[in-house]
Order: sequence, then C-alpha cells, then structure tokens
Amino acid sequence: MNPKPAGSPPQHPAGGPNPYHTAPAGHHAQPQHQPAHQAPPTPAPAAGGKAATALLLVSTVLVGLMAGLFFAFDVSVMPGLATGDERTYVSAMQAFNKAIDGNGLFGMAFVIALLASAASAITEFRKGRRTVAIWVAAATAAYFVVLMITFTVNIPLNNELADAGDAATMSDFSIVDSFKTTWVTTNIVRTLLCTVALTALSRALVLYGRATR
Repeated sequence: MNPKPAGSPPQHPAGGPNPYHTAPAGHHAQPQHQPAHQAPPTPAPAAGGKAATALLLVSTVLVGLMAGLFFAFDVSVMPGLATGDERTYVSAMQAFNKAIDGNGLFGMAFVIALLASAASAITEFRKGRRTVAIWVAAATAAYFVVLMITFTVNIPLNNELADAGDAATMSDFSIVDSFKTTWVTTNIVRTLLCTVALTALSRALVLYGRATR
C-alpha cells in the first residue's frame, strides 16, 4: 500500500483529481461581468453665446421699430395729409422728411437693422442652428428689399419735394400726386415687408430659445 504524499490533492475514487476541489478559504472568485450596453451620449445643445443672442434681439427690435414707423405713416400721417390742401401737404411732408433725415438715431437704426440681421444669420449658420439661420436670412432678405425701395423710390421723391422750395411760394403741385400714389403705395409695401421680416425674426427667436435651452 502506497501512502499518499503530503500535500497531494484529494483523489477521486477512480484515482483522478477531485472534481469538486474548492478554492482555499478566504479566496472569493470574482464574478465575470459582461459590459452593459450603453447608449451613445446625447449631444448637448449648442451654446447660444451673448453675441448671438444680442444680434438676434437687436435685429428684432430694430425691424419692429421700422415696421411701426411705416405703419404710422400708412394709417395716420398720409391719410391725414390727404384731407388738407396741397400747400399744407407739401409743407408738412417737407417738415417730416427734414426731421427724419436729420435724425442720426433713425439713420443708425434704419441701417443697423439690416447689418445686425445679416450678421445674426451668418452667426446662426456657423453655430449649426440651420433652421434659425434660415428664418433670420428670410427676414434679412425682406428688409433688404425695404432698403432698396426706400433708396430707389421714396428718397428720390423726398428729394424732389425738398427741391421744390417753399410751399408758400409754389405754383406747381404736381409732386403731390406722385406722393399720393407712388410714395403711399411703396410705403405700404415697406410696411408689409417689415412685418414679414419681424414675423420671421420672432419665429427665429422661438427656435433659438429651444435650441439653446
């Protein structure tokens, strides 16, 4: 009979190693964990930025002011002047034009509205907010047409009226007919275009708020 060497593993009845061999006391088997499937992280919305916010707000406010100015002429100034005599019509329009032309604040607002909206459209496009950029670009295009109408129709008529001289000494008032037809009509168009631009900018503000929330 062969004695078992000291320290040899316990033998199976058939002579093989014990299949039920357990780990030494104090040793714990580490469970095998399968890596859990993780969904890709949701990208955070693009940051708005103070400059982008300011450009969009300035554009909206200035275009709104222009729409209000043109609308006031449509519903009050021009209809009111049309009820008076031609001499009063010329004198009043000359005074209105002189006050507006000499107002630097108006000139800045009139031009900056276009520059701010154009810069806002470019900024939104570069930030990846394409839908916002499209609405701002639409507003910019509408307001650009307002400027083109102003510089090609309304301002030349204003200059012609100014060159007519003092209303008290005028004898030919044919310029009044041009104002009552062409000037009034194009001013209504300017009002409508500014309203379109303001609506587009308002929509852009809503989308901008959602994108940067």
